[in-house]
Amino acid sequence: MRAKEKATAALMDEWRVKGKLVSASASEMAEVVLPAQTNVLGKLLGGHVMHMVDIVAAMAASRHAISYMVTASVDYIDFRNPVNLGEIVMLKAQVNRVFTTSLEVGVEVFSENLLTGERKQTTTAFVTFVAIDEFTRKPRPVPPLILRTAEEKRRWREAAKRREIRLAHRLREKG
Repeated sequence: MRAKEKATAALMDEWRVKGKLVSASASEMAEVVLPAQTNVLGKLLGGHVMHMVDIVAAMAASRHAISYMVTASVDYIDFRNPVNLGEIVMLKAQVNRVFTTSLEVGVEVFSENLLTGERKQTTTAFVTFVAIDEFTRKPRPVPPLILRTAEEKRRWREAAKRREIRLAHRLREKG
């Protein structure tokens, strides 16, 4: 075993004992909506929102796992309100639940009107990632998640339900 692989194995042993707090994965990003990102009505393109959701979710997943992460599934994305040209779009993400080699990240997207200060929640999404070992390029275990608040525990329970539905759907597709 090479030195880097030994160091990774030692870190994994420490994680199995300690786990990581939800707050350790919290990630945020923001940008101003420019004309090139909007449709003919001056609204932020849904595909651009999905791109930003994937980026901020990957940041949260990587922070938790300290690993390369690949997107495995977007279980749900709900566009509630449009984001207008010239507004700020803000994204917040955190790990909801850890499985063995995968984890679910919840993302909330908000808009802010720069002139009025009005904020709206615009989008919600749940993205599943798989941790990839940097040497073998195969899935690898991720550290457990330490839950502290009632909200974290609620999100943890709901993530298990979404995973059950996702796996059942995959089984139906194969059969």
